[in-house]
Amino acid sequence: MAIGALGGTIASTSSAADGSEIVPTLTAERLAAAVPGLAEIATVRAQTLARLPSPSLDEPTVLRTLGWARAAVDAGAQGVVVTQGTDTLEESAYLLDLFWDRPEPLVVTGAMRSSQAAGADGPANLLTAVRCALAPVSRERGVLVAFDDELHQARWVAKTDSMSTGAFRSPVFGPIGRCVEAEVVYGVPATRVPPLRMSPGQETGDPRVPLVATYLGDDGSVLDAIRADGASRLDGVVIAGFGAGHVAARMAEAVGRTAAQVPVVFASRTGSGPTGRAMYGYPGSEVDLTARGAVGAGWLSPVKARLLLWALAARGPVTRDELVAAFGLRGRP
Repeated sequence: MAIGALGGTIASTSSAADGSEIVPTLTAERLAAAVPGLAEIATVRAQTLARLPSPSLDEPTVLRTLGWARAAVDAGAQGVVVTQGTDTLEESAYLLDLFWDRPEPLVVTGAMRSSQAAGADGPANLLTAVRCALAPVSRERGVLVAFDDELHQARWVAKTDSMSTGAFRSPVFGPIGRCVEAEVVYGVPATRVPPLRMSPGQETGDPRVPLVATYLGDDGSVLDAIRADGASRLDGVVIAGFGAGHVAARMAEAVGRTAAQVPVVFASRTGSGPTGRAMYGYPGSEVDLTARGAVGAGWLSPVKARLLLWALAARGPVTRDELVAAFGLRGRP
């Protein structure tokens, strides 16, 4: 069993008497050593990959973690666990899932409370993640997120609370499994979308794919400014739209101007439910945005849609047909 630590609350401590102002300090070895009973269920190889707060993680760091996880499995690890901060955990897990091409489980976890806090949840979450990674029933499921005794698919999980230890949910489809009395149990068969192929040198690529959230009275000026400022360096844009992916009429015009230059994807900012396909026909509706060249994200949240577009762009220029096919496959249950 391999455990790789990236930092975050689970690895954070405080020098203050009241336990405030925590920062990532703990190594992977110390995290593993602090989990009661872990040594009895697994032979662990722990490695500190980074000691970063969650907001400071980026795509190249996550792809380097992917390379480490692959190497660990190739060296004989039965499964892999990655610990990190929770703020970006739903994104890191999905980016890993897009490229994870091994049958062995890769499980991501973290904590909402530091090791010095009363009721610290890190040890329990890490133990659940290790049990999940060791369980034969976890194979061929891609990347999973273990939190608060629940198991989630990376594609659908989201952080839905800023402070609660039960912060992670899969708003549309719910968790797919649980860890109960040390047993890992799933309620659905082991299936997954085929992973993307990694292009040579992609681990160091970093496309520019901003996420733009629309708002009441949006006139498209922000999107136009992004397009004008970075037209030569822009690899794509994701729009977090109202409802089923809608925008205002003036914003729709900016979407059309941008889609004429780079791939544009629109997603729903609601947190649950898909983008529309044919219900509305007004300017800024799903039908209108599609006619202007944008592509709906389906059931993917805006941050997951951005990561899929980022991953596609990292492999080279993306055609509209490729975009439609990718979101048609990965943006639905």
